[in-house]
Amino acid sequence: MQRKVIIDCDPGQDDALMLFLAFASPEELNILGVCAVAGNVPLEKTQRNMCILSDIVGNEKVPMFAGRDKPLTNVGLTAEHVHGRDGIDGIDIFSPRTKLEPKDAVDFIVDTLLSAADDEITIVATGPLTNIASAILREPTILPKIHEIVVMGGAMKEGGNITPSAEFNIFVDPHAAKIVFECGRPIVAFGLDVTHQVFTSPNVLERIAKLDNRVAKASHGMLAFFGRYDAQKYRAQGAPLHDPCTIAYLLQPELFELKSCNVRVETDSELTMGHTAVDFWGVTGLRANVEWAHSVHRDGFFDLLIERLSRY
Repeated sequence: MQRKVIIDCDPGQDDALMLFLAFASPEELNILGVCAVAGNVPLEKTQRNMCILSDIVGNEKVPMFAGRDKPLTNVGLTAEHVHGRDGIDGIDIFSPRTKLEPKDAVDFIVDTLLSAADDEITIVATGPLTNIASAILREPTILPKIHEIVVMGGAMKEGGNITPSAEFNIFVDPHAAKIVFECGRPIVAFGLDVTHQVFTSPNVLERIAKLDNRVAKASHGMLAFFGRYDAQKYRAQGAPLHDPCTIAYLLQPELFELKSCNVRVETDSELTMGHTAVDFWGVTGLRANVEWAHSVHRDGFFDLLIERLSRY
């Protein structure tokens, strides 16, 4: 069954692989629109990168929208030290043929959901949750229209990757994350606990290089760059593919193990701002609000990714 999805992202090399995976899967996913938010790099670059990636996959139908350029309340933070100056370093940056739609991303999200049936649309969010929270704040009546929100963000056992206790996407806009996690709709979250199980490796890069198509070449270039920082940081052979986990879940949910948990987001403490308190063992007695991904079949994940890249 084909899902109707809205993708919200902040490209980012791993967002790029997420988009490549999504656009290679039209049988399963009806992508209604792709939205950019400030995150890995400022909005002017994430929106440009989104359009570059649209060109690379040959997209001519799915519209692109630019959203919020700063968090709800916090000062904005970017991650050029990980993703490079342009966010998708590892490929040549060019002026994209794909153009942004004039409508703001938040307006697009609100209008699309208002015109949908109840429980019809899945939202995939792989950057800070500013656009999604802004849409909820503007028009709470959109909530029944959402089938589920599939989020890359948070951490439990892995701690944090931007502070000792916070994952980057949640830390950039914890107030937005709190709104989304408490919105009452089904949420599936892919935090560092699971994304750190899908590090790239020389073997994976070699398999991608052998595909020899435009999208695979772009993937190889970005992953080779992306792996330099994380390989040193984590003493690994490559980089974790955080964001593609969201789309892999929609395509093959059996790749992942999930557990129903209560998850709360810290928004007050200077020390632990953006921390996701995952009640994995149910010690609080609070109602579960998130399906928390904690394990992935690594080989199956990369088999899926490479098979879909081979379709281009």
